Parts: sequence; C-alpha cells; structure tokens
Amino acid sequence: MKVSFIYDVGAYLETLDMVERMEATMFVPAHVDAAADVKELVRYNRDKVQSIAEKILSICKEPICFERILQEVFKGYGLSMNFEQHVLVGSTVRSYLSWLKDTGKLSAGFQDNILLWQK
Repeated sequence: MKVSFIYDVGAYLETLDMVERMEATMFVPAHVDAAADVKELVRYNRDKVQSIAEKILSICKEPICFERILQEVFKGYGLSMNFEQHVLVGSTVRSYLSWLKDTGKLSAGFQDNILLWQK
C-alpha cells in the first residue's frame, strides 16, 4: 500500500524522531529486515509522510470536501476503492487533514453544511 495507516501524524513523526535518536546494537522493525542502523528507514518514513502531506495540500488548492480529497488520493496513488480501503485510507487522510490544520497548513470551514478544506 502506498498510504500506510497512521492514526496521529504528529505523534508518528515524534516517534520517528525518538527512534532516530535511539542507540542499539540491532533494530527489528515490523515490516523490514532487522538492521544495525535505522536512520535510513526513519528518513524514508518521514519523507513518505511529507510526500503524502504535500499531495493532500496540492489537492486542497481550492475549497474541497473530504470525499473528493479521498477520491483524489486514491487516483493519485493508484489505489482501488473498497470498503476496507475507504475505512483505512480514509482514516489516515483524516489524520493528515487534522495534523495539517493543527500545523496551520490547511484551514477548514463550513459552506452549506459541508466541511471544506483549503490550503
């Protein structure tokens, strides 16, 4: 999957910072081989978060609702929509939207009782 599930983007980035500062003989990540140096993996994951954030920001040039944002994320990453992906990727995209709003990179407002996001 090109958009991994993240519940809290800010906390995830803080965790990556903490892992990057750790010293150990061996690291055993969940989805890759064990390694003595985890810094490259941390950079990869941090870069992936920034890439997805930039993708979402580019989608939000004009006011846009969540469902359209999700549709554009699926198109942009070549994902196939089904109920499971809608829930998992949708939850992750909501996490990104919340984090981007909290960091001042996105704004959100209501128009005709629809929540719209904009860069």
